[in-house]
Amino acid sequence: MRRTGILTALLATLLLLSPGLGHAAPDTGPWVPIGSDRARPLDESQGLATVIRPDGGFIRYTGVGTIPPGLAVRGWNHVGDPGARHGYYVEPYQRDDRGPKLFRVQAPDGSWAEYTHQLESWEANNNSFAAVSPDGRWLVTGEWGTKDRLLVHPMPGIVATDPAADLPLAFTIRLDRPVRDVQGCAFFSATRLLCSSNDPDGSLFGVTKPLLRLDLPGPLAGQEVTARVSALGRLPLESACSGEFETEGIDYDPRDATLRVVVLSPGFCLLTDSKTWRFRLR
Repeated sequence: MRRTGILTALLATLLLLSPGLGHAAPDTGPWVPIGSDRARPLDESQGLATVIRPDGGFIRYTGVGTIPPGLAVRGWNHVGDPGARHGYYVEPYQRDDRGPKLFRVQAPDGSWAEYTHQLESWEANNNSFAAVSPDGRWLVTGEWGTKDRLLVHPMPGIVATDPAADLPLAFTIRLDRPVRDVQGCAFFSATRLLCSSNDPDGSLFGVTKPLLRLDLPGPLAGQEVTARVSALGRLPLESACSGEFETEGIDYDPRDATLRVVVLSPGFCLLTDSKTWRFRLR
């Protein structure tokens, strides 16, 4: 009996030490992981958004396999983390050149429209995500790399209603400390965003792949504001493979207060055990 107990304890220790096979749940502040769903690499690998309409609500994902061929042949070959609010759904696209960014918008009636934004001289061409403010007036977007800002546009389809006109930059959200490789943001409230960072370095917050919280001084109102940035902890990194994970998009579903974050697995396991993690407030 004692030998069996020793073997059981040894096996449990090996499972904890083996990469990807199991370890203590990560500390992400008040957000507790409650489970995960497999994220398909072709059509669920970039992000997701909860769309709520009078006839019901649903979650829509993006991935390389969801890019319409008509957009790809015109040069928009990357889709980011989408956003939604008031029945409107927004997909952000980018090009490899210094061409415009594209926002593909679906209205509550199911019709689609394309809005383009000509880059500012200082603006990166990355179009990583789209987050719609709770009042539906503003579209918050972000760039790749180490940045001290987020970009804000008038919400296409609600405030900006002419797809033929350039979608202008309205103002920026300044960050009180820099962030790196933010892949997605979602409004938790009018004054708080939650963001997924793919930071592989960890020097900014003392942790890699963090879940970030951005606190605004008030609801967005058309002028530049400064957000207070804090890291809540590292996002879950669990896979049968070891190596470099990639955090992707994020979404907050107000219907059941669930936060979701896509995390892609390393190597071959990208195809087998990439996950959309689900969180609830503790």
